[in-house]
Amino acid sequence: MKVREPAVAGMFYPSSQSKLQNMIMELLNANKVDEHFPNITGLISPHAGYVYSGKTAAVGYNTIADKDYSTVIILSPSHREFFAGISIYDGDAYRTPLGTIPINKEIAAKLTAGSKVIFESSQGHGSEHAVEVQLPFLQMVLKNFSIVPIVIGDQRKACHYELSERLSKVIDDSVLLIASTDLSHFYSRTIAKKLDSVIENHLINFDYEHLQSDLENGKCEACGGGAVVALMKAAELAQKKNIKVLARTDSGDITGDHSEVVGYLSAVVY
Repeated sequence: MKVREPAVAGMFYPSSQSKLQNMIMELLNANKVDEHFPNITGLISPHAGYVYSGKTAAVGYNTIADKDYSTVIILSPSHREFFAGISIYDGDAYRTPLGTIPINKEIAAKLTAGSKVIFESSQGHGSEHAVEVQLPFLQMVLKNFSIVPIVIGDQRKACHYELSERLSKVIDDSVLLIASTDLSHFYSRTIAKKLDSVIENHLINFDYEHLQSDLENGKCEACGGGAVVALMKAAELAQKKNIKVLARTDSGDITGDHSEVVGYLSAVVY
């Protein structure tokens, strides 16, 4: 088996199985959601270290704690290498301290078949954290699921839209989409709030076209903005257009330093 081993265990989250389980359980218990969301298609979830964004992520993961999904498709930006197109991991599994998660090779093949943009490769997956940090949360709230880890190396609109078209054809009640993203980086809290509110408003209005445009024009920032656009367009094509922003925070809530913050957001698409 070709297994992608943990790259950021011990940095973004604990490398000890027991400490990781306890940390996630504490986060989930402390960040409950009162509202019930039917037929959840997707989550938008942050991917910073759990100390910083774990509370925000936990709010989203609590919405699927009683759900049953056979496959989770995770859409991630590429932080460490640029490459043309979109890479679906070509191995057999991803591993975390909580265990090994198999790749759904059948869905991966459907997403890549005949595409010049989407391909199976290890490119972008080696040290990328944005997929990996979602996995322990998933392992704590779901049972017996496979994944399709997707890293977007090219942030062009055409790439996002082709991905969304293909995703819409594999979405059903057994498949969950996750867009892994943080928001603006290293601005003062005042500036960050203005930038991040642009994204939040586009989500509330389910307006991925203006979100894509504002990301391109620098009116807002999100490292996984393309993943969010792809998720929203795929959900629309699958006729699931309800969205709720569950939480929006920044790193200053934890550090107390508001001079340079990173923004986080959790949302559910249903």
